[in-house]
Amino acid sequence: MKILVLVKHVPDSLASIRIKPDGSGIDPSGVKFGANPFDEFAVEQAVRIREGGLAAEIVAVCLGPDAASETLRAALAMGADRGVLVADPAVEGQDSLATARCLAAVVAAEGSVDLVLAGEHAIDDGQSLVPSMLAELLHWPQANGVTALEVTGAGPLRIKAARRIEGGEEIVELISPAVVTCEKGLNEPRYPSLPNLMKAKKKEIRKLTAAALNVAASQIGVQGSGARVVKYFVAARERKRRKLAGTPQEQATELVRLLRDEAGVI
Repeated sequence: MKILVLVKHVPDSLASIRIKPDGSGIDPSGVKFGANPFDEFAVEQAVRIREGGLAAEIVAVCLGPDAASETLRAALAMGADRGVLVADPAVEGQDSLATARCLAAVVAAEGSVDLVLAGEHAIDDGQSLVPSMLAELLHWPQANGVTALEVTGAGPLRIKAARRIEGGEEIVELISPAVVTCEKGLNEPRYPSLPNLMKAKKKEIRKLTAAALNVAASQIGVQGSGARVVKYFVAARERKRRKLAGTPQEQATELVRLLRDEAGVI
């Protein structure tokens, strides 16, 4: 059984993001990048499945700049066996569907993939589109936002996934090959040990260009994207203020009411 884990190269969640003066993107100078936190749940789950004896190989896959190889190294240190990095200016600026086409080509090139795991969404753009689009392109079943996962069987695997829905929990059963996205609460990602960090430096990361994906140029990159980012900008913030009248006791009572009934924080 082979598991592919999608790992996105994103800015650190605590980084201070600045927009380039021309609005063409974010200024990467001084910004620390790493793996999308939700993708770490996917890597951890893949390692656990292998530790249970159901996976022979875990391949971490990323589309991004050459610097994303360090993000893949982190996944290798957690337990992935090797990495695949699609680094090519030809795929920069593409939309989610073009990205899914690139990943579908990687899946096809790998062959005999039983399971694709990914994070529930990416923290940089807040989207959760690529895994679902990938499943559609591959004609594979999918389960999104999974908080519990059970994999059993040999040959075609039986996958039992639990996901949160409004007012309860939904249980989904799939037959491999399948795509599953991992939500917070599924597991607790491990911290790589020093020996594993050293081993990760020697593990293979295969770099691919757009030409090696065997996908028509009209289907990837900006040319193959139906949606394009026109401009980045910092949204204006409207600050609302309210002055409370009355005695201190009346003000405190009104403040509690506002926090409960209007802000919904208590």
